[in-house]
Amino acid sequence: MQYLTSLDALFLHRDEPETPRHIASLAILDPGETPLDYDSLIKVINDRIDLVPRYRQIPRKVPGGLGLPVWTDDDHFDMSLHVRRSALPKPGTREALNDLVSRLIARPLDHDRPLWELYLIEGLEGGQNALLFKSHQALVDGSHTVDLAQVLLEETTRARDIPHDEWAPRPKPSSLGVLTDSVVSHVKNPKEFLAAGEFQLERLTTKVQSLSTDATQHGPLSAHLSRNRRFTTVQVPLEQLRLVRGEHEGTVNDVILAAIAGGLRGWMLTRAEPVTAKTSFKAMVPMSVTRDSDNNGGLPTSLGPKVRGMLLTLPVGEANAVVRLHQVSYALKGHRETGSAVAANKLAELPGFATSTFHAVGARVAAAQVHRGFQVVITNVPGPQEPVYMAGQRVAEVYPAIPLTGRRPLSIGVTSYNGSVYFGIVADREAVPDVEVLAQCITEAIEELVDTVGRKKSRAPRGKKPTK
Repeated sequence: MQYLTSLDALFLHRDEPETPRHIASLAILDPGETPLDYDSLIKVINDRIDLVPRYRQIPRKVPGGLGLPVWTDDDHFDMSLHVRRSALPKPGTREALNDLVSRLIARPLDHDRPLWELYLIEGLEGGQNALLFKSHQALVDGSHTVDLAQVLLEETTRARDIPHDEWAPRPKPSSLGVLTDSVVSHVKNPKEFLAAGEFQLERLTTKVQSLSTDATQHGPLSAHLSRNRRFTTVQVPLEQLRLVRGEHEGTVNDVILAAIAGGLRGWMLTRAEPVTAKTSFKAMVPMSVTRDSDNNGGLPTSLGPKVRGMLLTLPVGEANAVVRLHQVSYALKGHRETGSAVAANKLAELPGFATSTFHAVGARVAAAQVHRGFQVVITNVPGPQEPVYMAGQRVAEVYPAIPLTGRRPLSIGVTSYNGSVYFGIVADREAVPDVEVLAQCITEAIEELVDTVGRKKSRAPRGKKPTK
């Protein structure tokens, strides 16, 4: 039997209506020569699901809680319960799409079925379709199981021939069998016993830790979460961010994080929130590091690089965009100088690379480090700069949707793909009803940085004299 890790079991335990523990990704597909319909999508997934056996399994608790839950085959597995169809009312605007995605990502997954869903969304303007993937954090760990989007990706419109066997569920073990196997497994492997004990202890202390951590949070990025979400997006040309990087050095990631800091500043000002020179927010920014780095917090590494949580102070109080960028670059300089940081182009070139799996692993890292007292999660994953395809359709855009946890009403996922950078912004519907304003402020913060490109080096920021 394959047991859940203590971290996966904790994700299941923390899955509540206000904090559903799934990660999502939205892929916009251009219409191909052969239109994508529901039946053809089902066929593609049936041909590929053998590659990810856990997508047909459910977590089963050990009687009496004497061990970690175990993965067992779903003997009533029904693909139609997981692959669903939806359509937008005409004219199929992006606003209507974002509203639908907001509702879908707010719905928790059913623990009595395999922990994933895929929605085919039809009726977008221009004849486009969309695929919305939802996978539980306990399901996608980047090691035993990758995100379903990664399994569907192709480099051409022609799908690979993948051997496919008829599937039949393995007999469900009896409660006594599960309990006996758990006890025997723990005796043979004391580490599993300790992991189970850690899980039970964590269950008892989770509420206390949550209250003690949340008590220190305040301001617009701290709120009791509701059961409803808002989702919106931002798209900018990658070349613009590269121009800013070339002008001011650093990395494209630095530019993105500085733009988010500037966007948060502008958003707070529109709300008449107090903003001073010292105003800042702590962001958890998962970063990829090489395999030989010292510690990975017990997370799997089969994707290639490890992922480590970096705590970054976003300089929201800094009024000057260039100074803000330099502050972010300096804060992340130590990570780059360790020699363990992975270049963006190396990540994008990984075989079978899918940004959704890396976002899932990044979100796991953030969820495992809630004790560090951050206020927002920001994942940034570089993707391929050539077109990729799903079910014979060209992927035009891709947006991540990172789950909300604790008292954090905002999360931001960023993906670069085929010449553009895509921001997926998830917010609590009640705490951040103006998330579209934040998206506009991030766009304006990027434009502000782009406007600095080409200025003379001797020209100082307003209010400061040039240095000699």
